[in-house]
Amino acid sequence: MRSCDSAVHAWYRFVLSYPPHLVQDYIKKFGINHTHKVLDPFCGTGTTVVECKKLGIESVGIEANPMAWFAASVKLDWTVNPDKLLSSAMQIVERANDVIANERTLLTLPVESQKVILKNSISPLPLHKTLVLLEQIQTLADNSCLNHLLLALASSVITSVSNLKFRPEVGVSKKLKDDAPVVEAWFSVVNVIVQDLYQLQICHSTPAIVQNADSRNISKSLIANSVDAIITSPPYPNEKDYTRTTRLESVLLGFIQNKAELRLLKEGLIRSNTRNVFKVDTDDIWVSKHLEIQQIANEIEKRRIELGKTSGFERLYHRTVKLYFGGMAKHLADLRYILRPGAQLAYIVGDQKSFLQVMIRTGSILADIAQGLGYEVVGIDLFRTRLSTTTKEQMREEVVLLRWSGKMPLYSYPFSDRPL
Repeated sequence: MRSCDSAVHAWYRFVLSYPPHLVQDYIKKFGINHTHKVLDPFCGTGTTVVECKKLGIESVGIEANPMAWFAASVKLDWTVNPDKLLSSAMQIVERANDVIANERTLLTLPVESQKVILKNSISPLPLHKTLVLLEQIQTLADNSCLNHLLLALASSVITSVSNLKFRPEVGVSKKLKDDAPVVEAWFSVVNVIVQDLYQLQICHSTPAIVQNADSRNISKSLIANSVDAIITSPPYPNEKDYTRTTRLESVLLGFIQNKAELRLLKEGLIRSNTRNVFKVDTDDIWVSKHLEIQQIANEIEKRRIELGKTSGFERLYHRTVKLYFGGMAKHLADLRYILRPGAQLAYIVGDQKSFLQVMIRTGSILADIAQGLGYEVVGIDLFRTRLSTTTKEQMREEVVLLRWSGKMPLYSYPFSDRPL
Protein backbone atom coordinates (compact mmCIF):
# COMPACT_ATOMS: atom_id res chain seq x y z
CA MET A 1 0.00 0.00 0.00
CA ARG A 2 1.24 3.51 -0.82
CA SER A 3 2.07 5.51 2.31
CA CYS A 4 -0.38 8.23 1.28
CA ASP A 5 -3.19 5.64 1.26
CA SER A 6 -2.59 4.11 4.68
CA ALA A 7 -4.74 6.43 6.84
CA VAL A 8 -7.61 4.44 8.42
CA HIS A 9 -6.91 1.33 6.31
CA ALA A 10 -3.98 0.46 8.59
CA TRP A 11 -6.30 0.22 11.61
CA TYR A 12 -7.17 -3.31 10.55
CA ARG A 13 -6.23 -4.78 7.19
CA PHE A 14 -7.83 -7.75 5.43
CA VAL A 15 -5.02 -9.72 3.84
CA LEU A 16 -6.93 -10.30 0.57
CA SER A 17 -8.02 -6.69 0.02
CA TYR A 18 -7.27 -4.45 -2.96
CA PRO A 19 -5.32 -1.15 -2.85
CA PRO A 20 -7.12 2.12 -2.04
CA HIS A 21 -5.74 3.84 -5.13
CA LEU A 22 -7.80 1.47 -7.29
CA VAL A 23 -10.96 2.90 -5.74
CA GLN A 24 -9.69 6.42 -6.40
CA ASP A 25 -9.00 5.51 -10.03
CA TYR A 26 -12.55 4.29 -10.71
CA ILE A 27 -14.21 7.11 -8.80
CA LYS A 28 -12.37 9.44 -11.17
CA LYS A 29 -13.11 7.29 -14.23
CA PHE A 30 -16.83 7.15 -13.40
CA GLY A 31 -17.02 10.89 -12.71
CA ILE A 32 -18.36 10.28 -9.19
CA ASN A 33 -18.76 13.31 -6.92
CA HIS A 34 -20.51 14.37 -3.69
CA THR A 35 -23.95 14.21 -5.35
CA HIS A 36 -23.65 10.44 -5.92
CA LYS A 37 -23.85 7.35 -3.73
CA VAL A 38 -21.40 4.44 -4.04
CA LEU A 39 -22.11 0.88 -2.90
CA ASP A 40 -19.66 -1.89 -2.08
CA PRO A 41 -21.78 -5.07 -1.82
CA PHE A 42 -18.77 -7.18 -0.77
CA CYS A 43 -17.39 -4.60 1.61
CA GLY A 44 -14.80 -6.61 3.50
CA THR A 45 -13.01 -4.29 5.92
CA GLY A 46 -14.04 -1.15 4.08
CA THR A 47 -11.53 -0.15 1.40
CA THR A 48 -14.14 1.38 -0.92
CA VAL A 49 -16.32 3.06 1.70
CA VAL A 50 -13.33 4.55 3.54
CA GLU A 51 -11.94 6.03 0.33
CA CYS A 52 -15.36 7.45 -0.54
CA LYS A 53 -15.64 9.09 2.87
CA LYS A 54 -12.19 10.64 2.51
CA LEU A 55 -13.36 12.16 -0.78
CA GLY A 56 -16.68 13.41 0.61
CA ILE A 57 -18.78 10.88 -1.34
CA GLU A 58 -21.73 9.14 0.32
CA SER A 59 -21.31 5.37 0.48
CA VAL A 60 -22.80 2.18 1.84
CA GLY A 61 -21.31 -1.27 2.29
CA ILE A 62 -22.79 -4.74 2.63
CA GLU A 63 -20.76 -7.38 4.47
CA ALA A 64 -21.86 -10.81 5.75
CA ASN A 65 -18.80 -11.56 7.92
CA PRO A 66 -19.49 -9.88 11.31
CA MET A 67 -15.80 -9.29 12.10
CA ALA A 68 -15.19 -7.59 8.75
CA TRP A 69 -18.46 -5.66 9.16
CA PHE A 70 -17.32 -4.45 12.60
CA ALA A 71 -13.91 -3.40 11.29
CA ALA A 72 -15.40 -1.46 8.37
CA SER A 73 -17.96 0.22 10.63
CA VAL A 74 -15.32 1.35 13.11
CA LYS A 75 -13.13 2.66 10.29
CA LEU A 76 -16.00 4.93 9.24
CA ASP A 77 -16.41 6.48 12.71
CA TRP A 78 -14.16 9.54 12.85
CA THR A 79 -16.17 11.33 15.56
CA VAL A 80 -14.16 9.89 18.45
CA ASN A 81 -12.13 12.45 20.40
CA PRO A 82 -8.50 11.34 19.86
CA ASP A 83 -7.37 12.82 23.20
CA LYS A 84 -10.05 10.85 25.04
CA LEU A 85 -9.11 7.71 23.10
CA LEU A 86 -5.45 8.08 24.05
CA SER A 87 -6.25 8.85 27.69
CA SER A 88 -8.55 5.83 27.94
CA ALA A 89 -5.89 3.60 26.39
CA MET A 90 -3.20 4.79 28.79
CA GLN A 91 -5.42 3.99 31.77
CA ILE A 92 -6.07 0.52 30.36
CA VAL A 93 -2.36 -0.10 29.75
CA GLU A 94 -1.56 0.66 33.37
CA ARG A 95 -4.29 -1.59 34.74
CA ALA A 96 -3.66 -4.47 32.29
CA ASN A 97 0.07 -4.52 33.04
CA ASP A 98 -0.69 -4.61 36.77
CA VAL A 99 -3.07 -7.57 36.41
CA ILE A 100 -0.67 -9.46 34.12
CA ALA A 101 2.19 -8.95 36.59
CA ASN A 102 0.19 -10.33 39.52
CA GLU A 103 -2.11 -12.95 37.95
CA ARG A 104 -0.83 -16.49 38.39
CA THR A 105 -3.65 -18.49 36.76
CA LEU A 106 -3.67 -18.32 32.97
CA LEU A 107 -6.96 -17.33 31.37
CA THR A 108 -8.07 -19.29 28.31
CA LEU A 109 -10.98 -19.61 25.88
CA PRO A 110 -14.04 -21.81 26.43
CA VAL A 111 -13.71 -25.30 24.93
CA GLU A 112 -16.36 -24.66 22.27
CA SER A 113 -14.56 -21.49 21.14
CA GLN A 114 -11.23 -23.31 20.97
CA LYS A 115 -12.78 -25.72 18.44
CA VAL A 116 -13.48 -22.82 16.07
CA ILE A 117 -9.97 -21.39 15.78
CA LEU A 118 -6.97 -23.04 14.13
CA LYS A 119 -4.95 -25.16 16.55
CA ASN A 120 -2.01 -23.17 17.99
CA SER A 121 -3.37 -19.91 16.52
CA ILE A 122 -2.13 -18.25 19.69
CA SER A 123 0.09 -19.62 22.45
CA PRO A 124 -1.18 -19.93 26.05
CA LEU A 125 0.69 -16.99 27.62
CA PRO A 126 -0.03 -14.46 24.82
CA LEU A 127 -3.67 -15.62 24.89
CA HIS A 128 -3.83 -15.05 28.65
CA LYS A 129 -2.41 -11.54 28.26
CA THR A 130 -4.84 -10.84 25.43
CA LEU A 131 -7.84 -11.92 27.52
CA VAL A 132 -6.65 -9.80 30.44
CA LEU A 133 -6.31 -6.80 28.13
CA LEU A 134 -9.72 -7.48 26.58
CA GLU A 135 -11.32 -7.57 30.03
CA GLN A 136 -9.73 -4.26 30.97
CA ILE A 137 -10.85 -2.65 27.71
CA GLN A 138 -14.42 -3.80 28.26
CA THR A 139 -14.34 -2.63 31.90
CA LEU A 140 -12.52 0.70 31.70
CA ALA A 141 -13.00 2.11 28.19
CA ASP A 142 -15.17 5.15 27.66
CA ASN A 143 -18.21 4.06 25.61
CA SER A 144 -17.33 6.44 22.78
CA CYS A 145 -13.90 4.80 22.48
CA LEU A 146 -14.75 1.15 23.07
CA ASN A 147 -15.10 -0.04 19.48
CA HIS A 148 -11.87 1.63 18.34
CA LEU A 149 -9.97 0.06 21.22
CA LEU A 150 -11.44 -3.37 20.42
CA LEU A 151 -10.51 -3.03 16.74
CA ALA A 152 -6.96 -2.13 17.75
CA LEU A 153 -6.86 -5.33 19.79
CA ALA A 154 -8.06 -7.43 16.84
CA SER A 155 -5.41 -5.85 14.63
CA SER A 156 -2.51 -6.19 17.06
CA VAL A 157 -3.33 -9.79 17.97
CA ILE A 158 -3.21 -10.87 14.34
CA THR A 159 -0.10 -8.94 13.33
CA SER A 160 2.06 -9.10 16.47
CA VAL A 161 0.76 -11.65 18.96
CA SER A 162 -0.69 -14.70 17.21
CA ASN A 163 1.15 -17.56 15.49
CA LEU A 164 -0.78 -17.06 12.26
CA LYS A 165 0.80 -16.54 8.86
CA PHE A 166 -0.99 -15.41 5.72
CA ARG A 167 1.02 -16.52 2.66
CA PRO A 168 -0.57 -17.77 0.48
CA GLU A 169 -3.30 -19.17 2.74
CA VAL A 170 -3.84 -18.50 6.42
CA GLY A 171 -2.08 -21.08 8.54
CA VAL A 172 -0.01 -21.53 11.69
CA SER A 173 3.71 -20.80 11.74
CA LYS A 174 6.05 -23.65 12.60
CA LYS A 175 7.80 -21.38 15.11
CA LEU A 176 5.31 -20.65 17.88
CA LYS A 177 5.60 -17.57 20.08
CA ASP A 178 5.93 -18.55 23.73
CA ASP A 179 5.39 -14.93 24.68
CA ALA A 180 4.52 -11.65 22.97
CA PRO A 181 4.30 -7.93 23.91
CA VAL A 182 0.49 -7.93 23.90
CA VAL A 183 -0.21 -4.63 25.64
CA GLU A 184 2.58 -2.77 23.84
CA ALA A 185 1.47 -4.00 20.42
CA TRP A 186 -2.12 -2.95 21.14
CA PHE A 187 -1.11 0.49 22.34
CA SER A 188 0.96 0.96 19.17
CA VAL A 189 -2.12 0.39 17.00
CA VAL A 190 -4.15 2.73 19.21
CA ASN A 191 -1.55 5.43 18.56
CA VAL A 192 -1.93 4.93 14.80
CA ILE A 193 -5.70 5.40 15.14
CA VAL A 194 -5.23 8.49 17.31
CA GLN A 195 -2.90 10.16 14.81
CA ASP A 196 -5.31 9.45 11.94
CA LEU A 197 -8.26 10.85 13.90
CA TYR A 198 -6.44 14.13 14.47
CA GLN A 199 -6.24 14.53 10.68
CA LEU A 200 -9.71 13.24 9.80
CA GLN A 201 -12.02 14.94 12.28
CA ILE A 202 -12.62 17.87 9.93
CA CYS A 203 -14.24 15.61 7.31
CA HIS A 204 -16.31 13.15 9.37
CA SER A 205 -19.76 14.37 8.28
CA THR A 206 -20.03 12.49 4.95
CA PRO A 207 -22.70 9.75 5.28
CA ALA A 208 -21.22 6.25 5.28
CA ILE A 209 -22.58 3.03 6.71
CA VAL A 210 -21.96 -0.72 6.52
CA GLN A 211 -24.76 -3.24 6.94
CA ASN A 212 -24.25 -6.82 8.10
CA ALA A 213 -26.21 -8.62 5.37
CA ASP A 214 -26.10 -11.11 2.49
CA SER A 215 -25.21 -9.53 -0.87
CA ARG A 216 -27.42 -12.04 -2.69
CA ASN A 217 -30.49 -10.42 -1.11
CA ILE A 218 -29.39 -6.83 -1.34
CA SER A 219 -32.79 -5.30 -2.13
CA LYS A 220 -33.88 -6.19 1.42
CA SER A 221 -31.22 -3.86 2.81
CA LEU A 222 -31.26 -0.83 0.50
CA ILE A 223 -33.82 1.56 -0.98
CA ALA A 224 -34.80 1.05 -4.63
CA ASN A 225 -33.09 3.29 -7.22
CA SER A 226 -30.65 4.71 -4.67
CA VAL A 227 -27.14 3.78 -5.89
CA ASP A 228 -25.09 5.47 -8.62
CA ALA A 229 -21.97 3.29 -8.67
CA ILE A 230 -20.51 -0.02 -7.49
CA ILE A 231 -16.82 -0.52 -6.71
CA THR A 232 -16.23 -3.93 -5.18
CA SER A 233 -14.27 -7.16 -5.12
CA PRO A 234 -16.32 -10.30 -4.47
CA PRO A 235 -14.69 -13.53 -3.29
CA TYR A 236 -12.86 -15.44 -6.03
CA PRO A 237 -13.82 -19.04 -6.89
CA ASN A 238 -11.01 -20.87 -5.12
CA GLU A 239 -10.29 -22.95 -2.03
CA LYS A 240 -9.70 -20.00 0.30
CA ASP A 241 -12.06 -20.18 3.26
CA TYR A 242 -12.41 -16.46 3.91
CA THR A 243 -13.75 -17.07 7.43
CA ARG A 244 -10.40 -18.60 8.44
CA THR A 245 -8.71 -15.25 7.88
CA THR A 246 -10.75 -13.59 10.64
CA ARG A 247 -11.43 -16.64 12.83
CA LEU A 248 -9.20 -15.81 15.83
CA GLU A 249 -10.30 -12.20 16.31
CA SER A 250 -13.93 -13.17 15.63
CA VAL A 251 -13.75 -15.53 18.60
CA LEU A 252 -11.90 -13.08 20.85
CA LEU A 253 -14.42 -10.28 20.25
CA GLY A 254 -17.40 -12.61 20.59
CA PHE A 255 -18.71 -12.64 17.02
CA ILE A 256 -18.34 -16.44 16.80
CA GLN A 257 -18.42 -18.62 19.89
CA ASN A 258 -18.98 -22.12 18.55
CA LYS A 259 -19.22 -24.19 15.37
CA ALA A 260 -22.97 -23.65 15.05
CA GLU A 261 -22.44 -19.90 14.85
CA LEU A 262 -19.62 -20.43 12.35
CA ARG A 263 -21.95 -22.42 10.11
CA LEU A 264 -24.59 -19.70 10.35
CA LEU A 265 -22.01 -17.17 9.20
CA LYS A 266 -20.97 -19.35 6.25
CA GLU A 267 -24.57 -19.77 5.12
CA GLY A 268 -24.69 -16.02 4.42
CA LEU A 269 -21.65 -16.06 2.13
CA ILE A 270 -21.15 -16.58 -1.61
CA ARG A 271 -20.15 -20.22 -2.11
CA SER A 272 -16.59 -19.60 -3.27
CA ASN A 273 -14.97 -22.63 -1.61
CA THR A 274 -15.92 -26.15 -0.56
CA ARG A 275 -15.81 -25.29 3.17
CA ASN A 276 -19.04 -23.32 2.93
CA VAL A 277 -21.04 -25.56 0.60
CA PHE A 278 -24.15 -27.24 2.03
CA LYS A 279 -26.54 -29.90 0.75
CA VAL A 280 -29.49 -27.50 0.78
CA ASP A 281 -27.76 -24.91 -1.48
CA THR A 282 -29.65 -24.06 -4.66
CA ASP A 283 -27.83 -21.05 -6.16
CA ASP A 284 -26.56 -23.28 -8.98
CA ILE A 285 -29.99 -23.13 -10.65
CA TRP A 286 -29.05 -19.62 -11.78
CA VAL A 287 -26.40 -21.01 -14.14
CA SER A 288 -27.80 -24.44 -15.01
CA LYS A 289 -27.88 -23.51 -18.72
CA HIS A 290 -24.62 -21.56 -18.85
CA LEU A 291 -22.56 -23.70 -21.20
CA GLU A 292 -19.07 -22.53 -20.18
CA ILE A 293 -19.72 -22.92 -16.46
CA GLN A 294 -21.16 -26.40 -16.95
CA GLN A 295 -18.17 -27.37 -19.11
CA ILE A 296 -15.72 -26.13 -16.47
CA ALA A 297 -17.55 -28.04 -13.74
CA ASN A 298 -17.62 -31.21 -15.85
CA GLU A 299 -13.89 -30.89 -16.63
CA ILE A 300 -13.09 -30.52 -12.92
CA GLU A 301 -15.13 -33.60 -12.04
CA LYS A 302 -13.60 -35.59 -14.91
CA ARG A 303 -10.08 -34.66 -13.78
CA ARG A 304 -10.91 -35.54 -10.16
CA ILE A 305 -11.96 -39.04 -11.22
CA GLU A 306 -8.90 -39.48 -13.46
CA LEU A 307 -6.58 -38.45 -10.60
CA GLY A 308 -8.34 -40.66 -8.08
CA LYS A 309 -9.16 -37.77 -5.75
CA THR A 310 -11.79 -39.01 -3.32
CA SER A 311 -11.92 -36.68 -0.33
CA GLY A 312 -15.23 -35.08 0.57
CA PHE A 313 -14.00 -31.60 -0.30
CA GLU A 314 -12.55 -32.69 -3.65
CA ARG A 315 -15.90 -34.23 -4.57
CA LEU A 316 -17.45 -30.78 -4.09
CA TYR A 317 -15.10 -28.89 -6.44
CA HIS A 318 -17.37 -29.03 -9.49
CA ARG A 319 -20.47 -28.10 -7.49
CA THR A 320 -18.69 -25.18 -5.83
CA VAL A 321 -17.98 -23.60 -9.23
CA LYS A 322 -21.66 -23.75 -10.18
CA LEU A 323 -22.79 -22.46 -6.80
CA TYR A 324 -20.29 -19.59 -6.92
CA PHE A 325 -21.38 -18.27 -10.30
CA GLY A 326 -25.02 -18.97 -9.45
CA GLY A 327 -24.65 -16.89 -6.30
CA MET A 328 -23.06 -14.07 -8.27
CA ALA A 329 -25.91 -14.24 -10.80
CA LYS A 330 -28.43 -14.04 -7.97
CA HIS A 331 -26.55 -11.03 -6.56
CA LEU A 332 -26.42 -9.21 -9.90
CA ALA A 333 -30.12 -9.90 -10.53
CA ASP A 334 -31.24 -8.51 -7.17
CA LEU A 335 -28.82 -5.57 -7.45
CA ARG A 336 -30.74 -4.16 -10.42
CA TYR A 337 -33.58 -2.97 -8.19
CA ILE A 338 -31.42 -0.63 -6.11
CA LEU A 339 -29.40 0.88 -8.99
CA ARG A 340 -30.24 4.22 -10.54
CA PRO A 341 -30.46 4.44 -14.34
CA GLY A 342 -26.97 4.93 -15.74
CA ALA A 343 -25.27 3.36 -12.72
CA GLN A 344 -21.66 2.29 -13.36
CA LEU A 345 -20.16 -0.85 -11.85
CA ALA A 346 -16.60 -2.11 -11.29
CA TYR A 347 -16.06 -5.71 -10.13
CA ILE A 348 -12.47 -6.66 -9.25
CA VAL A 349 -12.02 -10.39 -9.83
CA GLY A 350 -9.26 -12.86 -10.65
CA ASP A 351 -8.68 -15.90 -12.85
CA GLN A 352 -8.39 -19.11 -10.86
CA LYS A 353 -6.96 -22.63 -11.20
CA SER A 354 -7.54 -23.78 -7.63
CA PHE A 355 -9.77 -26.71 -8.57
CA LEU A 356 -7.38 -29.36 -9.98
CA GLN A 357 -5.70 -26.80 -12.27
CA VAL A 358 -8.77 -26.22 -14.46
CA MET A 359 -8.73 -22.59 -15.62
CA ILE A 360 -11.64 -20.37 -14.59
CA ARG A 361 -11.77 -17.03 -16.43
CA THR A 362 -13.79 -15.33 -13.72
CA GLY A 363 -14.03 -11.89 -15.31
CA SER A 364 -15.31 -12.96 -18.71
CA ILE A 365 -17.84 -15.37 -17.18
CA LEU A 366 -19.22 -12.72 -14.81
CA ALA A 367 -19.48 -10.30 -17.72
CA ASP A 368 -21.46 -12.90 -19.68
CA ILE A 369 -23.84 -13.49 -16.76
CA ALA A 370 -24.30 -9.75 -16.28
CA GLN A 371 -25.13 -9.29 -19.95
CA GLY A 372 -27.73 -12.04 -19.66
CA LEU A 373 -29.34 -10.04 -16.84
CA GLY A 374 -29.55 -6.87 -18.92
CA TYR A 375 -26.35 -5.06 -17.98
CA GLU A 376 -24.19 -3.43 -20.63
CA VAL A 377 -20.63 -4.78 -20.56
CA VAL A 378 -18.47 -1.68 -20.97
CA GLY A 379 -15.16 -3.54 -20.86
CA ILE A 380 -12.70 -5.57 -18.82
CA ASP A 381 -9.58 -3.76 -17.56
CA LEU A 382 -6.41 -5.58 -16.53
CA PHE A 383 -5.70 -4.60 -12.93
CA ARG A 384 -2.56 -6.69 -12.34
CA THR A 385 -1.10 -10.15 -12.75
CA ARG A 386 -0.08 -12.38 -9.86
CA LEU A 387 2.14 -15.44 -9.73
CA SER A 388 0.39 -18.73 -9.05
CA THR A 389 2.14 -20.45 -6.14
CA THR A 390 1.31 -23.87 -7.61
CA THR A 391 1.88 -23.55 -11.36
CA LYS A 392 4.14 -20.44 -11.40
CA GLU A 393 1.85 -18.96 -14.07
CA GLN A 394 0.95 -15.30 -14.23
CA MET A 395 -2.78 -15.09 -13.40
CA ARG A 396 -4.88 -12.10 -14.43
CA GLU A 397 -6.78 -9.92 -11.99
CA GLU A 398 -9.29 -7.80 -13.84
CA VAL A 399 -11.93 -5.13 -13.34
CA VAL A 400 -15.22 -5.99 -15.04
CA LEU A 401 -16.96 -2.74 -16.02
CA LEU A 402 -20.74 -2.73 -16.35
CA ARG A 403 -23.49 -0.18 -16.84
CA TRP A 404 -27.15 -0.42 -15.84
CA SER A 405 -29.63 1.37 -18.12
CA GLY A 406 -32.49 1.26 -15.64
CA LYS A 407 -34.60 -0.98 -17.86
CA MET A 408 -35.15 -4.68 -17.37
CA PRO A 409 -34.34 -6.74 -20.48
CA LEU A 410 -37.22 -7.72 -22.78
CA TYR A 411 -35.76 -11.22 -23.22
CA SER A 412 -35.87 -13.90 -20.53
CA TYR A 413 -32.75 -14.75 -18.55
CA PRO A 414 -30.91 -17.32 -20.72
CA PHE A 415 -28.83 -19.27 -18.20
CA SER A 416 -31.38 -21.18 -16.11
CA ASP A 417 -33.72 -24.13 -16.61
CA ARG A 418 -36.52 -22.46 -14.72
CA PRO A 419 -38.04 -18.93 -14.66
CA LEU A 420 -36.37 -16.75 -12.04
